[in-house]
Amino acid sequence: MSYFEAFVLALIQGLTEFLPISSSAHLILPSAVFGWQDQGLAFDVAVHVGTLAAVMIYFRSEVVSLLSAFFASIFKGDRSKEAKLAWMILLATIPACIFGLLMKDIIELYLRSAWILASTTIIFGLLLWYVDRNASLLDDEYQATWKKSLFIGIAQALAMIPGTSRSGATITAALYLGFTREAAARFSFLMSIPIILLAGGYLGLQLVLSGEPVHVGVLLTGIVTSFISAYICIHFFLKLISRMGMTPFVIYRLILGFGLLAFLAVN
Repeated sequence: MSYFEAFVLALIQGLTEFLPISSSAHLILPSAVFGWQDQGLAFDVAVHVGTLAAVMIYFRSEVVSLLSAFFASIFKGDRSKEAKLAWMILLATIPACIFGLLMKDIIELYLRSAWILASTTIIFGLLLWYVDRNASLLDDEYQATWKKSLFIGIAQALAMIPGTSRSGATITAALYLGFTREAAARFSFLMSIPIILLAGGYLGLQLVLSGEPVHVGVLLTGIVTSFISAYICIHFFLKLISRMGMTPFVIYRLILGFGLLAFLAVN
C-alpha cells in the first residue's frame, strides 16, 4: 500500500465512521474504481485506533464523567444520571457483540456483495429519511431506558450488514424512540467507543497471530489521517444537524447507492 492509498482510505474511514452514510460503501469505491487491493489487517487496526482516539478525545469530559459514575455505581451505589447512561451504553453494546460472534462468518461469506452494499445504502437511507421526518425530537440521551438502549443496540448489531452504517442505524433507532437529533448523535458516538475498542482489539489480536508484516509509516499515516478527519467530522456534524436534519445525508446515500448500482451494471 502506498502512502497516497493510506491517506485516501484513512480519510474516507475517518469522515464516514461517524456520519450516517456507510463507511463500507465508501471503502469499496477505491478498490472498485482504481483496483486497489485490500488494505490488510494492520491498516484496519490503525484506522480503528485513529477513530477511537478522535471520539474519546472529543468527548473526553463525558468519558471521564461516565467512567467515574460507572465505577461509583458499582462500589458506592451511585445512581446519578451519568451512572445510568454509562450502564445504558454498556447494555447497548451487548447485541453487537453477540451478533458479531454468531454472524461474522455468514456476513463475510454471503453479505459482502457490492450489490447488497448498494441496496442497503439506499434502503436504510430511505428509512433514515422517514424516521427523521416523523421524529418527535423530545428526549436527550439521559432519558435512555434499558428498553430503548437495547433497541438501539440491536440496530447497531444489524449495522454489521455492509452498507447499513453503524451511526446511521443507531441514530435512526434513537430518533424513532424520540431522541433529539443532537442526543441521538451523541448517544451513537458514545456507543461507538466500546464497540470500536472491541473491534480494534479483535483485529489487533488477529494481526499478532497472523504475523502480517507492518509498514510503520503507512500505519502512522492511517492513524493520524483517520484521527484528524474523524475529529473534524464529529465536531461539524454535531454543530449542523440541528439546522440541517438528516435530509442531506439521505440524499447523499441515495446518490451513492444508485451510483454504485449503475457502476456495477456496466462493469
